[in-house]
Amino acid sequence: MVTGVVWGQAVLGYDFGPTHPMSPVRLELTELLVRELGLLEGVAIVEPRVAPDEALLAVHTPEYVRAVREASLFGAEPRGAFGLGTGDVPAFWRMHEASARIVGGTLAAGLAVWRGELEHAVNFTGGLHHAMPAAASGFCVYNDAAVAIRAMLDDGAQRVAYVDLDAHHGDGVERIFWDDPRVLTVSVHESGRTLFPGTGFPQDVGGPRAQGTAVNVSLPARTTTARWARAVDAVVPAVLRAFEPEVVVSQHGCDAHTVDPLTNLRVSVDGMRWADELVHSLAHELCAGRWLALGGGGYAVVDVVPRAWAHLVAVAAHSELPPDAPLPEPWLAAAERFGHAYGLEPGAEPRTLSDGERVEVRAWGSGFDPADDVDRAVRATRAAVFPHLGLDVHHD
Repeated sequence: MVTGVVWGQAVLGYDFGPTHPMSPVRLELTELLVRELGLLEGVAIVEPRVAPDEALLAVHTPEYVRAVREASLFGAEPRGAFGLGTGDVPAFWRMHEASARIVGGTLAAGLAVWRGELEHAVNFTGGLHHAMPAAASGFCVYNDAAVAIRAMLDDGAQRVAYVDLDAHHGDGVERIFWDDPRVLTVSVHESGRTLFPGTGFPQDVGGPRAQGTAVNVSLPARTTTARWARAVDAVVPAVLRAFEPEVVVSQHGCDAHTVDPLTNLRVSVDGMRWADELVHSLAHELCAGRWLALGGGGYAVVDVVPRAWAHLVAVAAHSELPPDAPLPEPWLAAAERFGHAYGLEPGAEPRTLSDGERVEVRAWGSGFDPADDVDRAVRATRAAVFPHLGLDVHHD
């Protein structure tokens, strides 16, 4: 069965302006790299159409959607109401259409995966996980992941697992499904004590009707690749296997990278590739391969984001492209052209897909180290949520 990739030039309209960290250049360079690497050969291109209001209203309030439409008019100047017109989410002309188009791509890809029309699908333009039911937040206007999950549930799904690997807590998706036992939300992120949005702690395990379906791994700043991978491996496979999802939706924000300007984690592109492969394998093991993968955060626009998401597309497309493949000359030329604007010295562009790090994961079963702050964070998550899922806190 074929893999789908969401793309259309119109997605570049999601643009908060030239000084905003979430530049559409990161999407443009990702698509160029994916295409030049040959990763679009043999995949189905899913056209991102503007999502209808009824899809948006499945997770957002009518008042909020109306406010986004009003803020999207030429010359509109919202002043922070509904989270619009702020430094994080400045209003721009046709913001509603641009935001709803990203939702439409995720929605179409997600339903195609759920209905068996695609095996896997990737929308690296999506993953806008901070958007709340009645407010924009953290560069996110509409919550595309939540809209797609809700549509799957409405189409008959009974158990959907959402795995969020962004450096920031996946607060919007968690909030929307907080008390819904049909949705497992798992977020592995930098602690809210040091990073926006300041939420996502181990004791946050879901609402009264859904205890154990919110899983939060809250990691200390400066967590390195090996320790991040240990944390992911110690929690994600166990809770997904216990939940037995029918479909997996994952968010692969790449702002956990060492050089990302907005976060404090120390993860390599190679570590992210390892996590892509883990989620991919779990989708095949648990739900016949039904997997929708999304982008998300990532503000090292030239040197990290395109490589991280090229890996994601390669994994989803079952490509045999080597993980350390050289970067194509047309892409390097484009990266050099954009690099100066994003703080890269001439010649500092990466030359391969890899950061050159070998990822070796120390399994949780090798022993708990009480002196290790990452181990303590993992232990706190396991202690808070594993009993709700019938899992052993101490042993795999």
